[in-house]
Amino acid sequence: MAKRATFLRGEYAGYRAALDRLAADEALTRVGPGTPGGEYLRRFWHPVAFAADLKDVPRRIRVLGEDLALFRDGSGRFGLLALHCPHRGTSLEFGIVRERGIMCCYHGWAFDVNGRILETPGEPADSTLKDRLWHGAYPVHEFKGLVFAYMGPPEARPPFPVYDSFELENYRLEPWGGNVLPCNWIQVKENAMDPVHTAFLHSINFTGSFGVIPELDFRENPLGMMYVGVRRIGGNVWVRSTEMIMPNLHQLAPTFETGETPKTFSRPMQSIWAVPLDDTHTMNIGFNHYDEIDPPDMERYCLGTDFGQMPDRPYEERQRLPGDYDAQVSIGPTAIHAREHLGATDRGVSLFRRLVREGIRDVAEGRDPVPPAQRAEGTIRTFAHDTIVAAPAMDDEAAELEQLRRIGREVTDDVIAGRYPR
Repeated sequence: MAKRATFLRGEYAGYRAALDRLAADEALTRVGPGTPGGEYLRRFWHPVAFAADLKDVPRRIRVLGEDLALFRDGSGRFGLLALHCPHRGTSLEFGIVRERGIMCCYHGWAFDVNGRILETPGEPADSTLKDRLWHGAYPVHEFKGLVFAYMGPPEARPPFPVYDSFELENYRLEPWGGNVLPCNWIQVKENAMDPVHTAFLHSINFTGSFGVIPELDFRENPLGMMYVGVRRIGGNVWVRSTEMIMPNLHQLAPTFETGETPKTFSRPMQSIWAVPLDDTHTMNIGFNHYDEIDPPDMERYCLGTDFGQMPDRPYEERQRLPGDYDAQVSIGPTAIHAREHLGATDRGVSLFRRLVREGIRDVAEGRDPVPPAQRAEGTIRTFAHDTIVAAPAMDDEAAELEQLRRIGREVTDDVIAGRYPR
């Protein structure tokens, strides 16, 4: 059994705690090629850049512990190649983008977006080197302003998933993020399945309704999991669900909701991937969802400009009003789960970690870790929502609690079964 932190009893017990020598869970947290976690993550598409940033020069990027060169050639095709030219190793971040592919600046070797070597200047006319040798390349797909990459085995490549929340009428998607947190992706992403933190870390920035710890449930669904937070708001019961589309995409129900007006299955305000750049750096990137009835300060809610998504404020201000960045990064470069003492409100964190472990095990045992629902043709049904039901409060505390739980179960059953929108 893995070593756990000493369960301290009694005052001034720091000395005994300091004797613990605990390590990070490498299976979950390491993301490089050949690692269990890295091999799992490489079975999925990940956003790696903004299409608007790719102009007439390539970009050096780091994803899943690998340094790569990303570019858009003169014909508009995107390419993602191993960083170092196979000839003498010069970095293709200094390559010359051409109408077709990219050319190494050092000796002119040229490469197509799929890794085919197009030219090897200086070789004899009868040389077959370029016909026998390929350069490392990964498939790339541009979607609504984001550039996605698949970095797994070519034969296992899944179709690019298009979720229904990306195709809603009267909504527009705008690319968002690109901010890098200096810590492991697990501690960034599991935050999304920890709704209790909003009542403390974000109680000033979100609506007052978020200051109440909800009645909680955590459910698996066809794409991964979701939390169900149920609150009493006057004569209404507010059911709020944020979903985790495995392995690293969560869709966030609006943080500007107040729960005061009945509604059915209102859709997410954001889709956010936590893309592991390496073991200790993670990029948040995704889409903001804007609809016709967004509040005037939608920019504040979607962009996270005032609730601490980056260390862009004075240190003392961050101490007085910390945000997600401070909470997640201060855990350390890689969270050591063995020193945690999880409680009842951490069920979502535990479930998320279990699903990641199951995906890792699927890859190790030769199974496909991609949920079948993510391979569906056409748009893929998703589950993040706000639903607000008119329901008078019960006089009896136990009866009221049961009513909240019942409404939460019924709404969530309907959402998972696809009975919303009606």
